[in-house]
Amino acid sequence: MTQAPTPTADTVRRLVRALLKESGPGGPGPEVRPVAEDGPQTTWWVGARHVLHLAPDREAGLRRLRELRLRDLVRPHVPVALPTGVAHGEWSAGLVYTLDTRLPGGTAEEHDVSAVGEADLAGLLGGLREVPLRAAEALGVPRTAPRSLEALRRMAVAAVEGLARADEFDPARLHQLTPPGAAQLAAQPATAVLVHHALRGEHLVVSADGRVRGVLDWTEAVVGDPAEDIAGLALAVGSGAAVRAATLAGYGARPCLRGLWLARCDTVVRLAEHVAGRGRGRRDPEAVALWRTRLGRAWEAILLERVTELREDGEGEEGGEGPTDEEL
Repeated sequence: MTQAPTPTADTVRRLVRALLKESGPGGPGPEVRPVAEDGPQTTWWVGARHVLHLAPDREAGLRRLRELRLRDLVRPHVPVALPTGVAHGEWSAGLVYTLDTRLPGGTAEEHDVSAVGEADLAGLLGGLREVPLRAAEALGVPRTAPRSLEALRRMAVAAVEGLARADEFDPARLHQLTPPGAAQLAAQPATAVLVHHALRGEHLVVSADGRVRGVLDWTEAVVGDPAEDIAGLALAVGSGAAVRAATLAGYGARPCLRGLWLARCDTVVRLAEHVAGRGRGRRDPEAVALWRTRLGRAWEAILLERVTELREDGEGEEGGEGPTDEEL
């Protein structure tokens, strides 16, 4: 396999100068700088109004092209902004670029989401339920099976011993999720929706007043379990805000609790990996700090945690009226 070329500032300047034509021939063009200073520099700020994505391989390029069409499908259904594609093509042989408008605002890592912002997130989750699944799948969006919460629980139980030795986490907290509880929170049949699948803090555009103004990066979208987006929001804005937004969107107690526990088990497993230095072969302090923060958000104590009191007859499930007072 031929190794993809490494994009440089000169590569990006030449490309955007031809695309935007904001200066005359030979002019300097807009300022360009990588979004991430370390790691693969495949996403670049272009001036103050655009962002350039350079796919590092053909599969990533296909996801980028699919994203352009998917955003147009999603846009009428959600109350938040999505980037608009300005241009696309190849930046190197067989490697795709997409140039998007840049949405103004910070991220959920920079600004706290307000109560009105939680309503924005509710509108996002509710809107994703309305996106026609056949249309999404026709664009190539894959359908994925729900994850086994019991399998994830077992992974977390195995991982938590290392966190306990490092004085990072109290293993007793995982005892709240029992095997019967995990079974009770299994995904229900016929509940698949369009799932963003990467609702991390850096993908939520948040204004200084706490409103959620936009959502970035739809390349990982799937047709699948809506609890995955609830879990993503728990990591991004905290479990309380995530569950309140999901409840406002019409989700009942079971998917809310399922999302909560997906997030909690995920953070235990991922933090344990980074504390142990697995993956890169060394401990990355920035990654450890990030997953500590995400673990803190996911493990916020909320009232909606009486797993054993969920009704077996389906009351309060998707499409219903949400959790009852007893469940809350």
